[in-house]
Amino acid sequence: MMQKDKILDDVARMAGGTVGVLSDLGRNAKEDIRTRVEEIADRLDLVPRDEFERLEVMLKQSRTEQDELKKRIEELEKKIK
Repeated sequence: MMQKDKILDDVARMAGGTVGVLSDLGRNAKEDIRTRVEEIADRLDLVPRDEFERLEVMLKQSRTEQDELKKRIEELEKKIK
């Protein structure tokens, strides 16, 4: 009976160690993939989402200002004629 318990303990210890190793491998793989994707994004000269969204807001504001200025110019031209 003692030998069976020892064998079961050894198997449980090996399984626990295997789970730890697999967990570390998964974590390392995830980090490696993230690093590679970031490298590819840098090479492709991609813009981060937050920067894109900030520029999108600026573009909308500029468009609104441009439309307002266009209306003012049209009104002034009507007054001149």
